[in-house]
Amino acid sequence: MTATATGNPPRGPAAPPGQAPVRRQRRIGLPRASTTPGKLRLVQAALVVLCLAWGALAALTVSQHASAADDVSGRSEPISLDAQQMYQSLADADVTVSTAYLYGRTGPFADRERYQSDIAVAAADLKAVTAASGTSSIGGSLSTLSAALPIYTGYVEDGEIYNSLGYPAGGSFIEVASEEMHLTLLPAARSVYTQENAELTRASAQATGLPLAVIAIVAGLVTAFFLFRTQRWLFRRTHRTVNAGVFLAFVAVLAALIWLVVAFAAGRSDLLQATGHGSTPAETLAQADIEALQARGDETLNLISRSGDANFQQDFRAAQSRLDTLLPNAAAQSNTAGASQIAAAKSAATSWFTVNRQAQALDAVFDYGGETQLEIGSGPGTAGTYFSQLETDLGAAVNTDQGVFAANAAAGADAFTGLEVGLIVLALLMAAGCAWGLSLRLAEYR
Repeated sequence: MTATATGNPPRGPAAPPGQAPVRRQRRIGLPRASTTPGKLRLVQAALVVLCLAWGALAALTVSQHASAADDVSGRSEPISLDAQQMYQSLADADVTVSTAYLYGRTGPFADRERYQSDIAVAAADLKAVTAASGTSSIGGSLSTLSAALPIYTGYVEDGEIYNSLGYPAGGSFIEVASEEMHLTLLPAARSVYTQENAELTRASAQATGLPLAVIAIVAGLVTAFFLFRTQRWLFRRTHRTVNAGVFLAFVAVLAALIWLVVAFAAGRSDLLQATGHGSTPAETLAQADIEALQARGDETLNLISRSGDANFQQDFRAAQSRLDTLLPNAAAQSNTAGASQIAAAKSAATSWFTVNRQAQALDAVFDYGGETQLEIGSGPGTAGTYFSQLETDLGAAVNTDQGVFAANAAAGADAFTGLEVGLIVLALLMAAGCAWGLSLRLAEYR
């Protein structure tokens, strides 16, 4: 029988005679993932990458929202305001010229100054919008305005010259100028204003949007959860109560999350206030003012034509109907001060419409003298007086709402100040804390 070996199994082949036994070389390298040091290294790498990735996501989110907020207050709103003011100035110039013609051969000097001021403001706004706008879609409208504005002023100058000489052709030139305004200039200006206002709305929506902000906050909470779980895992493995590095990272992510949430909440609230009670009612009031100017233009053109043209009066009634809708809408959107000014505008508009009906009754019996006095007179109870009051009240309400916008938009943009840099610093601190804290534990296995 063969004897069974009872000693330790051989560790390798026997060495040749005369040579020292061959010893197995110890392998040196990274610990395997199944061992505690290997797991520590994997956790360390994963947490560093997670912290840096979250910091990048959070910083990108803040950058986009802050850029959009700055765009709202620093670019989109000023350009939209210039486009709106250009439209209103053109419409007011047309009304002023038409009204001045009704005074006879020489219109009031104040009206002449107002017309010149309107044209100068419109030209300056056109230049500003052209220089600042990067939207190629409004290039055609801007070119139309640049080309048509000198044509319009030329017709007006010709009309004033003929009118001052007592020639009836003056009225024809004023009517042609008004057609150029209503058929070419105002549609182009409306197109520019509409598109620039849409750009303001887009920037505001991006600045107050929630999806990316929610993703960043949820990702931050997930990061905090993994840091907490790592702390508990280290406690079970190493019986250390707190790992200083991981604890530092956990505190940093909580601070970053609190700062992020507070900044987003404050910035979004201010920007929503800026649009909801600032730019939105201001836009509605601007539309109301445009409708009022067009209605006044139809009113005076009806006098100039001396024809009782039904089209002018139909256009007046259509503008009146739109004005009756726009003013209550603006009042509902504005704050208390703006709402009281809009109420005054509504009262002036109602009185103006009443006088217009009285003027149409005079027109029907060919009492042009009485009709003209009722329409352009400056005394109490005249259409001119009520229209001027309406314009004053609308202007005051627009200024109030624009003040609300400016204050809240600036506050909304300021809410993001320093946040992007702060999040980057905190994310680096989180990554460094994880790397340092877990390196201390790894050192114990060497």
